[in-house]
Amino acid sequence: MISSGRKSLTFRLTLLFASVSTMVLLLLGLLIGSLVVRHFEELDMDLLGGKVELLRLVLKKIHTDQELDALPAQLHDLLVGHRSLAVLVLRPGGETLYLTPGAVFPPELIAGPRTTGLTQWTGRDHRSLRGMIVDAPTGIAGAAPVVLAVSTDLTHHARFMRSFRIALWLVVGVAAFASGFLGWAAVRRGLAPLRDISRSVAGITANRLDQRLSADTIPIELAEVVKTLDEMLARLEVSFHRLSDFSSDLAHELRTPVSNLLTQTQVTLSKSRTIDAYQDVLASNSEEFERLSRMISDMLYLAKSDNNLIVPHREHVDLMAETGNLFEFYEALVEEKGITLNSSGKGSVFGDRLMLRRAINNLLSNAVRHTPEGGQIRAIADDSDVASITLSVENTGETIAPEQLPRLFDRFYRASASRQSTGEGAGLGLAITRSIAHAHGGEVFAHSDKGLTRFVLTLPA
Repeated sequence: MISSGRKSLTFRLTLLFASVSTMVLLLLGLLIGSLVVRHFEELDMDLLGGKVELLRLVLKKIHTDQELDALPAQLHDLLVGHRSLAVLVLRPGGETLYLTPGAVFPPELIAGPRTTGLTQWTGRDHRSLRGMIVDAPTGIAGAAPVVLAVSTDLTHHARFMRSFRIALWLVVGVAAFASGFLGWAAVRRGLAPLRDISRSVAGITANRLDQRLSADTIPIELAEVVKTLDEMLARLEVSFHRLSDFSSDLAHELRTPVSNLLTQTQVTLSKSRTIDAYQDVLASNSEEFERLSRMISDMLYLAKSDNNLIVPHREHVDLMAETGNLFEFYEALVEEKGITLNSSGKGSVFGDRLMLRRAINNLLSNAVRHTPEGGQIRAIADDSDVASITLSVENTGETIAPEQLPRLFDRFYRASASRQSTGEGAGLGLAITRSIAHAHGGEVFAHSDKGLTRFVLTLPA
């Protein structure tokens, strides 16, 4: 069951898309706002700078005190129509010569140092003002310059910026909602291939493992996912078929000894028999029980191997010495069939002596079983490779088809009705050999050509 606290990928991507869009719009709005403010400053600079130059020109044309006294009337006529503009003119002694009605110029700014830039302050009714304060010389000979101050009201600027911010927030809100909705639609459409994959995978069952996902309509970004899923399905199909075959083979192998035991016991109980007859039946049953015991033991061993529960005991093992000891064990059997045993080479590994001895014994037992009378068995060790040691067990006899060679190490597999792929009588010998090789970090494989079959056990040096 999916936890209710977990958010869907569609929700996350939609939220991310809407958040990014909103942040971009906010940053864009802030940038535009700062550019508008800067633009207003430049406009005010041009306006105030132009008025200052005009007033300086007027002051330069004044050559007498009488003309200076008549300046207020002239300035009044010049400033008609400029409601947001205020002007202050101070005589050299600090006396006010002209002041726009209602205008406010802070005394500290008038008395402060002169700058060529704009100065901003707050006037009456908390209105923001921006202005310039400069010294302006007159045409009166020997007279000190007058103080000229010009300001403009920023109320219209503030009103515009207030409207701009309201419009900005409205646009951002609408755009965030729209981008969220469009993002949701885009994500839903973009994730449609994932839903198709989910529906396709949901239709695959144990009886339909041969189905594969179609990558033709899948976006490039999901092609690797589809490829991985198809490879997983292929592995599952192979493992499932192998498990099914193994179950069938296991049932077949167990049925024979159990059937023998049941039949023989029923026949024995059908009438009274002598003690010797009962002893013979018990001896026969004992052989079948030993066969079942070996099979169960081997199956448990392979189960441990499949779950990586086999941990080899490491020690120095001379492969040819172990092979020689096993040759002595099979000497009597091969003499009856006229089979020749030969060994050559040398090689030592660091591994589990008992496990490696069992692996070599399985290979030799398999070779002895399938070598015809008068044939030959050879064991060859090769340590020429610094990274690995190989032990080859080859025998003359029937050639195995190439397509059957990889399956020789499967459990209960038989290459033919006459040839069993094991030396332990239950179809598990070579499978155990492969498990032992894997436990030591090695591998085992087979070759068969022109009447010569070779099993090669490769182990790390």
